[in-house]
Amino acid sequence: MRSIYFAAVFVIPTIAAALPAQAEGKAALDCSNALSTYEMNACAEKERDAADAILNSTYQKALKAIPEMATEVPYDAKGWEAALRASQRAWVAYRDAECNDHVAMFWTGGTGATADILGCMTEMTKARTKDLIERYENH
Repeated sequence: MRSIYFAAVFVIPTIAAALPAQAEGKAALDCSNALSTYEMNACAEKERDAADAILNSTYQKALKAIPEMATEVPYDAKGWEAALRASQRAWVAYRDAECNDHVAMFWTGGTGATADILGCMTEMTKARTKDLIERYENH
């Protein structure tokens, strides 16, 4: 009973008070000087998320560009959109398998695996974004 009281009075408030500070620390993280594994992983995740947001925006623009580009029979907008959607789903599956499964093997559980996996995802996402821009935004 005494340990429950101790946890309720001292441990839980201490943890609760630390959570906002930890969240603020992630937002204020200096990624140009990330030294710990936690910092490197947080920065890699932040960069991957930013690249993913740009890809998603570019992909939506590509979908919107299709009706103007699909002017010749039998390459109508419906078929073209279906092809792009299928291509994107296949690309996501490939990126995830390459980075999450293949790249991870090189680390055999080491602490650098997460940053390397996220870095792989970031670079592949940037390359896919570039490809979509070249195919859709310049036409």
